[in-house]
Amino acid sequence: MGTMRTHVLIAAVALGACTDAAPIESPVGPIPPAAQRPGDADAGWRALIENGYVGCGVPRSAYDQVFAPAPAWARLDRGGANAALPYNFNAFRTSSGVDVVSPNCLQCHAETLRGQLVIGLGTHTDDYTDDVSGLAVLAGGLITDAAERTEWEKWRDRVVAVAPYTITKTVGVNPADNLAAVLFAHRDADTLAWSNQPMLPLPPAIVVPVDVPPWWHMKKKHAMFYVGAGRGDHARIMMTASTLCVDTVAEARAIDSYFPDIRAFLLGLEPPRWPFAVDAELAATGHDVFAGTCARCHGSYGDGGVYPNLIVALDEVGTDPVLAAGAAQFAGEYVRWFNRSFFGELSSLAPARGYVAPPLDGIWATAPYLHNGSVPTLAALLDSSTRPTYFTRSFDTNDYDEATLGWRFTSLAAGQDAEPDAERRVRIYDTSQFGYGNGGHTFGDALTAAQRRAVLEYLKTL
Repeated sequence: MGTMRTHVLIAAVALGACTDAAPIESPVGPIPPAAQRPGDADAGWRALIENGYVGCGVPRSAYDQVFAPAPAWARLDRGGANAALPYNFNAFRTSSGVDVVSPNCLQCHAETLRGQLVIGLGTHTDDYTDDVSGLAVLAGGLITDAAERTEWEKWRDRVVAVAPYTITKTVGVNPADNLAAVLFAHRDADTLAWSNQPMLPLPPAIVVPVDVPPWWHMKKKHAMFYVGAGRGDHARIMMTASTLCVDTVAEARAIDSYFPDIRAFLLGLEPPRWPFAVDAELAATGHDVFAGTCARCHGSYGDGGVYPNLIVALDEVGTDPVLAAGAAQFAGEYVRWFNRSFFGELSSLAPARGYVAPPLDGIWATAPYLHNGSVPTLAALLDSSTRPTYFTRSFDTNDYDEATLGWRFTSLAAGQDAEPDAERRVRIYDTSQFGYGNGGHTFGDALTAAQRRAVLEYLKTL
């Protein structure tokens, strides 16, 4: 217990969580519900895949010089300028009349699984290990029109500002929380105006990794984010994707007007069903073991199932403490920025020193596991002695291991520091790196091997 507290303190100091004003925190334990605005799910889907809520992008003329039309499998049911774009990009016209292309929310919240695109499944194959700002600068060489250059410069400035702070150590993890902190730092909290010079101290360029959770959990969750920080109106929090380029409160209000619709779409998503056979008798045994071991935190399922919305204290869950110690957007200064800004009118950030025990609907599809993606299979999550310290895993989303419920992996004898080849190095998940630890959540260790097999079988049915 003392060691855990020491690690938390070290992490908080290293990441700048200790500021001159006390951060706003939530207690561990149950998360209370908050009223949410209603929305139209169908309208939300169209807005999600067609609207320009990011606010800027690369001019379409430059995009088309580099990228071919998307293959059929990567297209959505869209027409017009979006018809030939991949699912994770939207085309739109800016207020200055320039046609641009920009990533949409599916950049992080859609993934292929066994040959099918699953909307709402968090990405786990993206590569954020390079600084892409150089590419943003080079794109200017493809643009001659004056109005398009102005739009490109706006997009370029934002990419150049955030790119050095979104570089992960390994492929497959996500830097979204660090990205948010940098964007907050460059904006005036009252007006949302952008400043090329940061107005708050920037976070360390040490990206604390996260594994993107599935959207279908939102129908059960009272708060957003792994540390339970997102309180109040969820739609207002979701629209912080607009902090890349939306520079006025008036623009933000226009986007906010349809984000309850997007939230309504998310609430209708269902997880993909387990695609293989299930041993019903073994699953029934697993249900009983789960009820006695796991349900207190993760809830019960089926008719009458209840999800407790519980934040588990760091000392109890024991998982990597860095994110919950006040990292990235959950450091005090960024929390305070959010809460005094337009976004804080209906919502707030109030992180806890612990982690939300998530719902387990569709858990088989959401590998890898823990908040930082440090455990490649559910079998390893239930038996901490089998977790690899250093490993490479498959990024082929057809290469699913139905026996262990997760991605096939290869354990290594050494980590990233011992690998001289840069391309191979970033494909190593090294749990000794800061924020990448795979310890804790040892609740399955006390089970017998037979009980663990039964629980795995039961989890296939959720």
